[in-house]
Amino acid sequence: VAYLVVFHILFVLFVWTYWKSVFTLPIQPGKKVREPTPFIPCKIKAEMLKRTQKSFRIRFCDRCQLIKPDRCHHCSVCAMCVLKMDHHCPWVNNCIGFSNYKFFLLFLAYSLLYCLYIAATVFKYFIKYWTGELTNGRSKFHILFLLFVAVMFFVSLMFLFGYHCWLVSRNRSTLEAFSAPVFQNGPDKNGFNLGFVKNLQQVFGEEKKLWLLPIASSQGDGHFFPMRTLSEARNPLLTNEEQWEEDGIDEEPQGSGEASSLAIERET
Repeated sequence: VAYLVVFHILFVLFVWTYWKSVFTLPIQPGKKVREPTPFIPCKIKAEMLKRTQKSFRIRFCDRCQLIKPDRCHHCSVCAMCVLKMDHHCPWVNNCIGFSNYKFFLLFLAYSLLYCLYIAATVFKYFIKYWTGELTNGRSKFHILFLLFVAVMFFVSLMFLFGYHCWLVSRNRSTLEAFSAPVFQNGPDKNGFNLGFVKNLQQVFGEEKKLWLLPIASSQGDGHFFPMRTLSEARNPLLTNEEQWEEDGIDEEPQGSGEASSLAIERET
């Protein structure tokens, strides 16, 4: 009875996450960013210029005729721009992006547990098959085939799920792992890395009780993403400000220096 209860719980979660991964449509950029470049509101334009190419131009898709926000890419299979696109997955026949990336990760996790559970429960009967305790020939074939398929899928899913866990911990997509996003200071793979906990919250949401359920709870709207704060040594704006302050001190009028020296002499 316990085996059946655990089996059906994993099976329901497996089917649920698979359904959400397949039938959750990818999201295109909103209407506010579909205007041509000259008609972009100043606020949106300022947000987009936080991360721009070296030419300091806003990213525009010629095929969709819309502006691509940060981390948005055009999917040639879906023939549309997808917010925070990760990759196009042929196994779910859908584009994995901002709308369904959490569902895809949960699908991999529950598929992994499902295969592991089947392999663990069948393994003892597989041992009986080799020791000759099983006499039914059909059952031998079924057990051998089931164990082989479960182990094969478990190994392949383990590498895929581990890779995506590493991407989530660094707040990267698959496309960004191969081609680093370009900021005003140059390409930086860790430009969106906010720390392990905040990276998880961007994908799974702030409510931890919903992390293991395929319910939409990601942060933001998929158009704008917070970026990693640069250190003062790497921030050119802060460097210029400090330089301006130093120049202002060096260029103080001589009269003020003479007045301060006279004040000191009077006190002494």
